[in-house]
Amino acid sequence: MAPESDRSGEITVLLHQWRDGDAEAENHLFEIVEPNLRKLAHYLMKREWRDLPLQATELVSEAYLKLLDARDRDWQNRKHFFALAAKIMRRHLIDIVRRSGPVMVPADDAHNVLTVETPERAVALGELLDQLAQAHPEWCTVVEMKHFLGFSDEVTGRELGIPVRTIQRMWHDARKWLYDRQERVRPAELNGPK
Repeated sequence: MAPESDRSGEITVLLHQWRDGDAEAENHLFEIVEPNLRKLAHYLMKREWRDLPLQATELVSEAYLKLLDARDRDWQNRKHFFALAAKIMRRHLIDIVRRSGPVMVPADDAHNVLTVETPERAVALGELLDQLAQAHPEWCTVVEMKHFLGFSDEVTGRELGIPVRTIQRMWHDARKWLYDRQERVRPAELNGPK
């Protein structure tokens, strides 16, 4: 089996064939990407969402169904596909939090703006990431690739065709942007409803 980096072009071709209705391309595509979807689901569940009543396999299944609905997109490349998969998984996890309300386990870095401690923070973070995607789509892509997909600066830079120093600056700027907006909301949460 070829390494993932060697299959990037193959995945892009399969995405285009799949969009055009080729069922064989769909089967081959999901055979190639399924291990990475599983890694992504395990990564998300282990990192921030450990207390949710959900198995990683269920998260992959949900992402698969939503990705099938998105078949007609103008797929750019492998990165585009996995960024959408990460977003689908994140939104599904936030929906579960809204329904079930478990307490999230904090990440090791208490100052990490992406730490999810409560259901309310999970929902607020999801909304902030949606706002970030509107204001600075490239920053949101970097956040999704680094935080949710677990890519290094080097891999993120290679996938986006951007120098590593620029990725690092975008990561810093995105976290600052999220932190500033998160801090504006926090005092209202502490005071509770009026």
